[in-house]
Amino acid sequence: MEQIKIVRVLPTESLDLAPLQAAARSEDYAFVDRAQLDWSSGENRFDDPGEGFFVAYRGATIVGMCGLNSDPYLDDPAVGRLRHLYVAPEHRRIGLGRQLVECCLDLAPPRFDRVRLRTFETPASLFYEMIGFRLVDEPDATHSIDLAHCG
Repeated sequence: MEQIKIVRVLPTESLDLAPLQAAARSEDYAFVDRAQLDWSSGENRFDDPGEGFFVAYRGATIVGMCGLNSDPYLDDPAVGRLRHLYVAPEHRRIGLGRQLVECCLDLAPPRFDRVRLRTFETPASLFYEMIGFRLVDEPDATHSIDLAHCG
């Protein structure tokens, strides 16, 4: 059974992302490496009000992750950005990605009224649309969800 937790201290020896990094690299995805690099450099630690970074565990192994922070591409404090969603291949299609996104969306209010993201892959696009995101034609975003109209 998977368990999802919000993380306030990212990847050190006590939070081992190596297996998830290896899985992502094998698919030519840089999500996990980028999240860890941004955290280590201080560029993005998901620690401003309303922000958060979630990891999914299977036992002691991290099998998925997703973060929410202010959208760095807009000068609008009410818009968040979903970032770095990745679930290890052997843990897909059991609802874990959806749970990670829902954790982020549950965290968003009252700070964020809207959440945007960008993806260029059709399966990911369809996944986000099934959750309630809509396609948008905006600079630096392909999908958006208006949280004022959710629920």
